[in-house]
Amino acid sequence: MRVVFKRFLDRLAGLPFRRALLAAFALGLASALALPPVHAVPVLLLAFPGLLALAGAQPGWRRAAAVGFAWGFGHHLAGVYWVTYAILTDVATFWWLVPLAAPGLAVPLALFVVPPVLVAWALPPGWPRLLGFAGAWVASEMLRGVAFTGFPWNLIGSVWAFAALPVQGAAVVGVHGLSLATVLLASLPLLGNRRVLAGGVLVLAGFAAFGAWRLAAPDPAFQPVELVLVQGNVAQEVKWRQDQRLPIFQRYLDLTAAAAARAAEAAPGSRIAVIWPETASPFLLAQDPEARRMAAAALPPGAMLIGGTVRGVWGPDGALRQVFNSLVVLDSAGEVVALYDKAHLVPFGEYMPLAGLIPIRMVVGGMDFSAGPGAVTLAPPGLPPFGALICYEVIFPGEVTPKPRPDWLVNITNDAWFGHSAGPWQHLAAARLRAAEEGLPVARAAQTGISAVFDARGRRLHMLPLGATGTLSTPLPGAGPPTPFARFGLIVPGVLAVFCLGLGLLGWRRVATAAGTGPSARVVNIEKSQNY
Repeated sequence: MRVVFKRFLDRLAGLPFRRALLAAFALGLASALALPPVHAVPVLLLAFPGLLALAGAQPGWRRAAAVGFAWGFGHHLAGVYWVTYAILTDVATFWWLVPLAAPGLAVPLALFVVPPVLVAWALPPGWPRLLGFAGAWVASEMLRGVAFTGFPWNLIGSVWAFAALPVQGAAVVGVHGLSLATVLLASLPLLGNRRVLAGGVLVLAGFAAFGAWRLAAPDPAFQPVELVLVQGNVAQEVKWRQDQRLPIFQRYLDLTAAAAARAAEAAPGSRIAVIWPETASPFLLAQDPEARRMAAAALPPGAMLIGGTVRGVWGPDGALRQVFNSLVVLDSAGEVVALYDKAHLVPFGEYMPLAGLIPIRMVVGGMDFSAGPGAVTLAPPGLPPFGALICYEVIFPGEVTPKPRPDWLVNITNDAWFGHSAGPWQHLAAARLRAAEEGLPVARAAQTGISAVFDARGRRLHMLPLGATGTLSTPLPGAGPPTPFARFGLIVPGVLAVFCLGLGLLGWRRVATAAGTGPSARVVNIEKSQNY
């Protein structure tokens, strides 16, 4: 097997440049199989060594960068293909974007693969190259989380989010730390050493043992709250139609009334908290007294509704000044007792970047959404304090838990934009990772699915399938103590990434010193004898 793998890498290293680009693109496509929902993690044992073999064989940095871009383009094209579904919700207007949407998003994402590939190309083969590549990969992923408002979607560490056990390490190092371990372990076959591979297996076993130990610890007691998640399953193309507003609202009211009554009967003495998805209400729930009255009538006495709605702000002249994507908490009398405005908006979906210079407007209505002031802990009377996360705010590691620390997190989202694709599963994986990282339960209500409840260790307790109409009820899991990641955040994976990158550079200096020929001559001499 080792001989076959070496021959494969040798063939990759010997490919002409254009074929090398095609091979890199194909390996990038294949690597996306490791992402949710497939989670075919072993493909990375081929994809990452293949990338390093192809890049290391190039005679100049420009060609190495092109190889890295081709791999990244394939990886992200297959990973975010679902963005096309958003275009199809208004295909009559945006038909011309159908073949461009996924490639248009994959191009900037692919650029973040180029820096770690260039680092690997500049370092000598062996441990220096692997360590430098892994450290630079994580640094690039962290940069992707903040550059141009940030888009940390499909971080490579999310490949482990198929179950609770493999993501327990995120409680210490976060998803970026999982990315670091993933890149290092997946690249080990490049060294062709059985002892090294055996060491990699032991590391995996150590992660599994840590996960098993953490999951075996006593669970926090459930909180005296019965959650009722409502999934209306409203298709995006009909969501904002005028003739559908009342039927959609009535659907949520009927589902709520039946499920909340059952929950109150099944859990006497518990406070009932009903959760509707992002913008579930077609009416301005915070400002429409009649809509609030109807919503309150569907609640049992003492229950509360946590629901997604659009909120408007009018000027003295009666003109609409601002609109917000909001989460509102209503009590059983229909009074607003807490409110959160989404702070991290989606470019093109909720506002037009670059002052609207790009002629693409998918924002519903004629006005951009305004951003709220930021994360806050909401503490409605009778409910444990919670942090609100609307839509993709849940994908940002280290940014989901406000201060003071809440007892749970509520993520409301409208994944109808993604259709029946990998998108909702990838979004769900992010919610699981945030629960494991922060040590907090996460209740996730999605318009068309996937709605779910995770406990404080990332175990999925209940789920409503994609495309289903219905409700789920469950006691609210208890909060765990702050995890190391909750205490230190991105500092931990950031330090690990810098440490690996530093070890790689240290190995580079040692090889250069031993050769006595300087960095440039070192790279040429090594690549003549071994290209990967």
